Amino acid sequence: MTRQVTIRVPASTSNLGPGFDCLGVALKIYNEVTVVRGASSRLPRIATDAAKLFFKRAHVRPFAFSCSTKEQVPRMRGLGSSATIRLGILHGLNRLAGSPLDRLSIFCLCAELEGHPDNAAPSSFGGFTVARGKTIQRFEVSRLYFIFLIPDFEIKTSHARKILPQKISRVAAVQSLGNACAITAAFASRDYAKLRGAFVDRLHQPFRAKLIPILPHVIAAAEKAGALGAFLSGSGSGICAVTLQDRHKIAAAMMRAAKSRSARTIITTADNQGVKTHGT
Repeated sequence: MTRQVTIRVPASTSNLGPGFDCLGVALKIYNEVTVVRGASSRLPRIATDAAKLFFKRAHVRPFAFSCSTKEQVPRMRGLGSSATIRLGILHGLNRLAGSPLDRLSIFCLCAELEGHPDNAAPSSFGGFTVARGKTIQRFEVSRLYFIFLIPDFEIKTSHARKILPQKISRVAAVQSLGNACAITAAFASRDYAKLRGAFVDRLHQPFRAKLIPILPHVIAAAEKAGALGAFLSGSGSGICAVTLQDRHKIAAAMMRAAKSRSARTIITTADNQGVKTHGT
């Protein structure tokens, strides 16, 4: 019987501007979660909630376990850190319990815990994903670079959601819908040049910019430096630019626009594998 398992889970950037709660891309930045059966320890709330839901839905008798994490994914910067931890715990418990659930079922549990599927989907399956309830469409991603401006402040997702309005205009909705469709078509066809101009959003970014005043300046700087586009990663505070070339030039332009010595940039590419499990 497997007693210990390590789960590697990729980070993700979600929304991609107008694809609010639907679109996401897995990234080659990883958190590793190690779950050990029978080793009891004080667990964080995120672990106990995930375990409770897993044991209930998998119809598995609860057992004691401990978990530890090796983290590369910045917390509360819009890179899906919480989803990586939840997926790591869920997949770890599933492996230790004899794998009663498949990957799609575990994704559904994580999305339920998160309250939205746009990070759980790419981190689970890799690549670019379109999440519509329990239905996931996935596409391989190649050639693109993702450049992140990581500010020196955190944004809680719950706070970033509270400031969103209850209603938006039909014009705003239609513009955002058209752009989200264009992004999906570009990723599905791998005609990435068609991404240019498609990241404009009127569903959430104009309102969240109140929490992240540098957002419009960093986006403008990235696009002027040659990026296909840029957007608030998830609920922030990270800002993502997408490009086929000149990645270092774009990163430098984003840093200048941030006007902060404590900010930093990360340049990475897409992960097309999703969750990976290593058991002992």
